[in-house]
Amino acid sequence: MSNEIRLGFIGIVLDDRGAADEINHIIGEYSAVVKARIGVPDNRSASAVIGLIVEGENLTIGSLTAKLGNLKGVQVKSALSKKKV
Repeated sequence: MSNEIRLGFIGIVLDDRGAADEINHIIGEYSAVVKARIGVPDNRSASAVIGLIVEGENLTIGSLTAKLGNLKGVQVKSALSKKKV
């Protein structure tokens, strides 16, 4: 089951854009599974939202989500297709 390819979405909320460099580094490490990305900064605060469209193995996407979620001031949620691609 872990080798099945899934399509999904990862939503990242930054409370402080100070974590942006580390987030960009981690996303770069997983560029093989990132199909699209959008970043939306909040001009009135230091917050921002990043959305990723991902396609890859469950374990790889889970590892990406976990690394991002372990960063201070970063919240991560993901949703993956139930059917394999």
